[in-house]
Amino acid sequence: MNSLVQDAAAAGARVGLKSDEIVIRGGKPLVGRIEVRGAKNLATKAMVASLLGDTPSILKDVPDISDVKVVRGLLEVHGVRITDPARGELILDPSNVESAHFAEIDAHAGSSRIPILFCGPLLHKLGEAFIPDLGGCRIGDRPIDFHLDALRAMGAVVDKQVNGIHLTAPDGLKGASIELPYPSVGATEQVLLSSVLATGVTELRNAAIEPEIMDLIAILQKMGAIVSVEPNRVIFIEGVESLRGYTHRAINDRNEAASWASAALATDGDIFVEGANQQELMTFLNVFRKVGGGFDVQEDGIRFYRERDTLKPVVIETDVHPGFMTDWQQPLVVALTQAEGQSIVHETVYENRFGFTDALNEMGADIVVHKEGLPGHDRRVARRPFEQAAVITGPTTLHAANVRVPDLRGGFSHLIAALTADGESHITNVGIISRGYEHFIPKLRKLGADFDFAG
Repeated sequence: MNSLVQDAAAAGARVGLKSDEIVIRGGKPLVGRIEVRGAKNLATKAMVASLLGDTPSILKDVPDISDVKVVRGLLEVHGVRITDPARGELILDPSNVESAHFAEIDAHAGSSRIPILFCGPLLHKLGEAFIPDLGGCRIGDRPIDFHLDALRAMGAVVDKQVNGIHLTAPDGLKGASIELPYPSVGATEQVLLSSVLATGVTELRNAAIEPEIMDLIAILQKMGAIVSVEPNRVIFIEGVESLRGYTHRAINDRNEAASWASAALATDGDIFVEGANQQELMTFLNVFRKVGGGFDVQEDGIRFYRERDTLKPVVIETDVHPGFMTDWQQPLVVALTQAEGQSIVHETVYENRFGFTDALNEMGADIVVHKEGLPGHDRRVARRPFEQAAVITGPTTLHAANVRVPDLRGGFSHLIAALTADGESHITNVGIISRGYEHFIPKLRKLGADFDFAG
């Protein structure tokens, strides 16, 4: 069994999936109401932040996803006591934080990249940290050099070993002037989590400013941190001597909301996404409308549907917030296979994010990936050396196929394609989807999808 299959099976098992393969009979619009709750990209980081407090933290609207269970396991092997007083609520008590054995860390880390964010909090609490080899979705080289360079600038000593990375801070972490080569979300989180208890002031330039970053800053401020967000992607962090626990409700998952919106568009369905927030989806909603999607913003969520019978092609350039998120393009590409004309997606964030299109082409799509990207005179986003582009020509009729899920967003895209296609598709490695989509199987049933577990 290869590592991808193992990762998928483990992820699905964490949330109780009874099989890693489903059979979908497509061609039926998805119609109904589903709910999105706490964002994967905030909840897991907020859980790590609880390590920094001297008293327990309470996190609400925690999604029931595999990545949350991975982080919970990592926290528990480090001595954090975690209880569940109510659905979607965690109490995290860090009063007995301790070092964990490599084997325990490695067993829980699995394919998650979250362990790198434990570095700062563990250096503050224990004076050392060990990070195993990092996994995650296979969507391109996601180097941790940004993380390690920032930690070194703050006084950490990094020892790269065969099975991971050992870090120490002989003189403690200290404030530093750090400029990221790229506004990386993970590296920005690293600096925030590492600098709030550091001695002195940290100046972070070219920081990420995603909504989940702002929500993490709100959590740290509740804990007693002093964090100032300045213009032009500059963040100042004044280190404090101690932090307390927080009580916080996680921001809702905008990526999941956009994925269900794309499913409504591709299948000619009508989905109300409870918890979807207009402000955090504005860039997506503009593109959604250009393609031919309609949406009604209501107090408790957004209704998504196909407003025009004929979908129109678009040109998309992925970028960091407030640009069009890379996580949004994969599900939307499926809908673009049904648009009349030629759409272009310039992927500027990850160099291998179009791997999922191979399966779409097998299902009848007409997608050509240009691995060196495409030149453009009217580009808004500056070209990056490794960027790629996909040209999607439609409309094409999708037909059933046997598909193996390669990564989180690509996997959900394959679900959408199978739901759109004529015939019976077999989708394997669906456990990977549970890393970021809460209760996606019950939600599919609620929306009227026709499918069964295989085996």
